[in-house]
Amino acid sequence: MSRSLYFVLFLLSLIWGGSFFFIKVLLGDFGPWTIAFLRSSFGLAAIVIIMLVMRKPFELKKIPWVPMAAVALVNTAIPWAFIGFSETRITSSMASVLNATTPLWTMIVGMLFFRTVTNRMQWLGMGIAFMGLIVLLGVNPVSIISVDLSGFIGMLAATFCYAVGSQLSKHLLKGLSMYQITFGTLLCCMVGSGVAACAMEPLSLAPLVSPVNIAMLIGLGVFGSGVAYILFYFLIQKGSPEFATMVTYLVPATAICWGYLLLHETIGWKLLAGLALILGGVYLAGKSHNTSHEKLERHA
Repeated sequence: MSRSLYFVLFLLSLIWGGSFFFIKVLLGDFGPWTIAFLRSSFGLAAIVIIMLVMRKPFELKKIPWVPMAAVALVNTAIPWAFIGFSETRITSSMASVLNATTPLWTMIVGMLFFRTVTNRMQWLGMGIAFMGLIVLLGVNPVSIISVDLSGFIGMLAATFCYAVGSQLSKHLLKGLSMYQITFGTLLCCMVGSGVAACAMEPLSLAPLVSPVNIAMLIGLGVFGSGVAYILFYFLIQKGSPEFATMVTYLVPATAICWGYLLLHETIGWKLLAGLALILGGVYLAGKSHNTSHEKLERHA
């Protein structure tokens, strides 16, 4: 791999790691659904500009809008709202670490509903990652659970949605370009989260005039939901899918650094131990899955 690809990988981890910081700041003025709406709106504007500048075709009639809407709600709108809800109760650092369980949920969902084959090493990896969750949860004889359970469960619900959404995307959105998928996803997410925000949260445009909130939304929407998708697919095309997904291991580390430097969040041994166990389990299960997939392709 060239140095430029490693630079893009690190840049992507900084952007996605910073998303947890942006959400934490925006929660002071907006609800979770409103943040999801604003994030998708800024991201949609970014991807439209990118597609126009790069002269990428929209081909709106070729987009299957019902499956696109389903994927957008499950893979974007709902998990984004869950993340916002969780960060009202847990730190952005812990939220980012829990977000790293997404590949494990993806394998579990694939096994249960899409006939994905698993092996012992993958189960071992899942077990190690589960131990990391127990460490993060802080289970002990005195307090039983030392962190906010609703925030903890909400973040796991977000990662489960990501897992289901990624499988649905793979099976329902075939034949579309990465630009079309990003455009359609953000458009449907904007509509869905906008309706939910109007129905469940008090809406006020006054906080939008704040330079801090505008900066957070640019970071979260334009970069975290627009530019980041382009960088991710660039890594897939110029590197490999396996190389691109390495960002999963870097995001929690960059998010913890953002939280420590900008939000003054503490970094305790439970956070670091839980992070090590979760990433170790994800790496072991993911490596085993890639090896099994390569063997099947050679025998195909």
